[in-house]
Amino acid sequence: MHDVVVVGAGPAGSRYARRAAERGLDVLVFEQGTVGEPLACSGHVSTDIWAYTGESARDELFQNEISGARFHTGGPGSADHPFYKDEVISNVIDRVGLDRHLADLAREAGADVREDHTVVGVSEERDGVTVTVRGPDGVETHQAKLVAGCDGPKSRVRRELDLPEPDELLHGVLGFTDEVDHGDFVDVHLTVPKFFAWRIPRGEAGVEYGLAVPPGDDARGRFEEFCAGYGVEPDHRCSGLIPIGPSRRVTGHRSFLVGDAAAQTKPFTGGGILYGMTAADHAAREIAPDDPGTLGDYERAWRADLRSEIRLGHAVRAGYSVPKPLQKMGMRAFEGEIGVHMDRPTTLFSREQLKALLSRS
Repeated sequence: MHDVVVVGAGPAGSRYARRAAERGLDVLVFEQGTVGEPLACSGHVSTDIWAYTGESARDELFQNEISGARFHTGGPGSADHPFYKDEVISNVIDRVGLDRHLADLAREAGADVREDHTVVGVSEERDGVTVTVRGPDGVETHQAKLVAGCDGPKSRVRRELDLPEPDELLHGVLGFTDEVDHGDFVDVHLTVPKFFAWRIPRGEAGVEYGLAVPPGDDARGRFEEFCAGYGVEPDHRCSGLIPIGPSRRVTGHRSFLVGDAAAQTKPFTGGGILYGMTAADHAAREIAPDDPGTLGDYERAWRADLRSEIRLGHAVRAGYSVPKPLQKMGMRAFEGEIGVHMDRPTTLFSREQLKALLSRS
């Protein structure tokens, strides 16, 4: 019997598998296809990402440096409100390569990572879990003490075990062109209902265009209109769901969710790489497979760490939907140099942000 079966080898799943294996646990990981594919997520991340990778990762994955953002209340070519730092705020990276790199780190730590294995059934029993998988050699059944659902917004583990759903699922669309752009500003357009559209320069790797919309909205049509405003026709596109708002419970009797499966994402951007890996570290530290009661320790730990960030993130997102005159007024008041961390909205009240505001007066 394995200690833990991990379903999904994205950043959260691979990070948990690595940390759990380093603690001496027997960890088996299933990924339904090839790790990192298909791409369905932006590669714009804070520089904190390198604390979770190996030493060679930056040389392999880095594409561009970002030091600020231009916010627009209109479409391409409209007036903008710049926010920036006199230092690098974030990096643009090879997103597929990141997944593969993190999965390799899990393997090096001792986790058994198996690609092309689709989980088709999960059940909890008194003394463990049964995970049924369809692989290259047919259907397999595996026993473990616990199962970790790290399998994304439409988590099979979450559905099979009847765990609560996220508050909301947005529909995101990405497109990529081969324009070479080493600019250090991203463009954010508050023209999409309840969310936004973006343009991210990726250096030699091209430019990323994207947006996300609530369910029922015309994501594809809005994306076509957005790209037309920039005068581009992306030569590669992808789409995916973005979970917003973790439910009241992300654990079962012998199960737990991490990452997008648990909606451990930033409500104001939809990004979940850092929040998911932060929660994965809490899971590896707190959960003991021989003591299912420690699942509650995981619930308390990750919520204590991220609760304030997620709550304030919801407040930031609410600002996307206020009338445009109020949006412009607020952006004029805060535009310029900032002291905010892109993953931690609580830094809006930090000493660094206060200094940045005072320096303008």
